[in-house]
Formats: sequence, C-alpha cells, structure tokens
Amino acid sequence: MAEIKVGQIVAVEKGVKSRAYADFTAVHHQLSKPPLLAGIARTYQPKDDDGERFPPESTRVQLRADFALKQVAATLGRLFDVVATKDYGNTQARADVVVDGEILVSQAPVPFLLFLEKQLTDLMTFVAKLPVLDPSETWHWDAASDSYATEATQTTKTKKVPRNHVKAEATKEHPAQVEMFFEDVLVGYWTTVKFSGALPQSRVTDLFDRVVKLSEAVKIARETANGVKVPDVKTGEAIFGYLFG
Repeated sequence: MAEIKVGQIVAVEKGVKSRAYADFTAVHHQLSKPPLLAGIARTYQPKDDDGERFPPESTRVQLRADFALKQVAATLGRLFDVVATKDYGNTQARADVVVDGEILVSQAPVPFLLFLEKQLTDLMTFVAKLPVLDPSETWHWDAASDSYATEATQTTKTKKVPRNHVKAEATKEHPAQVEMFFEDVLVGYWTTVKFSGALPQSRVTDLFDRVVKLSEAVKIARETANGVKVPDVKTGEAIFGYLFG
C-alpha cells in the first residue's frame, strides 16, 4: 500500500472537497433537467409517391443517468479516499510537545495539537489583557486581605471653622464692623492603604512568555506529526461499488 505524509493529504483536502462538491452539484442539477435525458428520431413517409417529403428529425440523448452515477462515484470517491487517509492518518500521526527539554504532552495526535494551537491563541489574548498593578505605587502581598497592598500613607483632615474679624471697633455712634470668614482647622488624620487584585507586570510578562513558548512547541509538534507517513487509504471504490453497483 502506498504511503503519504499527513501534511500532504491535509494540503490537498480543501481543493479536492471543493471540486467534489462542485461536480456533484453540477451532476445533480443536470439530472433535474428532463430534456437532457431525452432523445428522439423520426422519419416521414408520404402516403403517395408524389406527396411532399420532409427530412428526418432527431435529438440525441445528452445525459445518461448511468454515466452521471459514474461521475459521482469518481469525484466523491476521490474525496472519500482523501478524508479517510487524513482521518486514519491522524490516529497514527503523533508527536511529543516539548518545552525546555521537558515533554509536557506525550504522543499527541494531530487533531489535539490543532485544538491546542487554537486554544493557546485565545489564551495569548487573555493573558495580554490581564490587569496589572499600578506602577506608580509600591506593592507587597498582604496575607490578611489575600491581595496586594501598598504601605500606609497618612493625610490630614481639615474642617472649615467660622471666625469673626473686627474691622472696626464699636463707638458710641456706630456698632462694630465685623466680617465673618472660614478658617481651615486640622481636625484629624486619614491613614490609607490601597488594595488590588491585579498582578505585577513581571508576573503577566512571565505568563505571556510561557503561552508563547508552549504555542511554538505545539506548532513544532504538529509539523513533526504531519511529516509522519501513513497508508494511502482507499474507500471510495468499495463504497460506491456497493451503492451504485
């Protein structure tokens, strides 16, 4: 039995599938047109020897249903062979996912590697958008609050207190001229500690690097698995031999 690389059969599958469906649809449409399947031949014989004569008329059959079946069997049979070869091959084509010399996933089949590749692309976007601690603050881990916290800072609390300012003392003729104003008076102190559930930038960067590294390892494993040679499976002839035989 001939052998072929999984990557080669995957490369041609899309084109074979597109052509097969197009050919199948075309044959289906042709078979729905009765005139293409019909033919006729007729000749004219006058009653009398000296009667008017007409040339024979004929229309050839343009489409034979049995030939259409052969076309369908050929085009879909090729598609069945390609898909069977890919799917059977995917059960045999395997590779290790290796990161920094360590096997994270042993003998992963191609479908799982393709799944991993897609998931890691999504994870890359997710990790890149993780919330990061405000770099303008100094943070430490606070076990009591189970989150990151800043050092305590103290600020003052003031209160506006009304005061009177005598602009002119009272005399026998005039009352005192008094102007009221507000004075900020220190009344206490605020002690503030900020908490955050975000992550340090270094942690986010490390996580992103890990996703990228694993993604690259999965791609290498997929290429390795796709290079494995598998049997070129033939199923179309048997299937359509039964269906249309």
